[in-house]
Amino acid sequence: MKAAVIVFPGSNCDRDIKVALEKVADAAVSMVWHADAVVPPSDLIVLPGGFAYGDYLRTGAMAAHTAVMRDVAAKARAGVPVLGVCNGFQVLCEAGLLPGVLMRNASLRFVCRDVRLKVEQPDTLFTNRFRKGEVIRLPIAHGDGNYFADAATLDALEAEGRVVFRYTDGAGNATPEANPNGAQRNIAGICDERRRVLGMMPHPERLFEPMLAGTDGHRLFDSIVASLVH
Repeated sequence: MKAAVIVFPGSNCDRDIKVALEKVADAAVSMVWHADAVVPPSDLIVLPGGFAYGDYLRTGAMAAHTAVMRDVAAKARAGVPVLGVCNGFQVLCEAGLLPGVLMRNASLRFVCRDVRLKVEQPDTLFTNRFRKGEVIRLPIAHGDGNYFADAATLDALEAEGRVVFRYTDGAGNATPEANPNGAQRNIAGICDERRRVLGMMPHPERLFEPMLAGTDGHRLFDSIVASLVH
């Protein structure tokens, strides 16, 4: 399996994703600089967490207009799977590969802690090793995770089964108290129409092996291997 991790000025989770892909998927990982115009042939493209371009203008706004993102968008349209984590989710939205936008946390504070997530959609190449309705634990670390979209878009995401992860309590209830950032409908992750582009705020690469105090993230990478490695 070949994977490409896009590196922007300010990315800080690129190496974490690389290690997770190498350990879980035995992947050959290329680190692709933002100024490169072409992403090498890859089975998977990942946009990592961090603060691309210092989060100037809006989070992900400058990164979305780089040379490399034009090729990422073209490859995504051609069917190459793309995973965006945290800042990567923000970039995917700004680039128009996913609907909506990630705004400032409702608390106006940076939030860094573990959260509970309900797996709403296991029918994607990123989540096929989870059970529908299962509650998992993953870390978040962001100041702009407040997912916003208009009502029609939110209704369409729900009706089409494109809400992949939702913030909940341990029992799977999407309560206001379980929502760490004010995201509409407690949305933590969504996919595109073909379920081949996934954006999520929590970090699976930070909880994928026992030495990190949890393994719930491991199954996301397991899902990718099951889908892409033949």
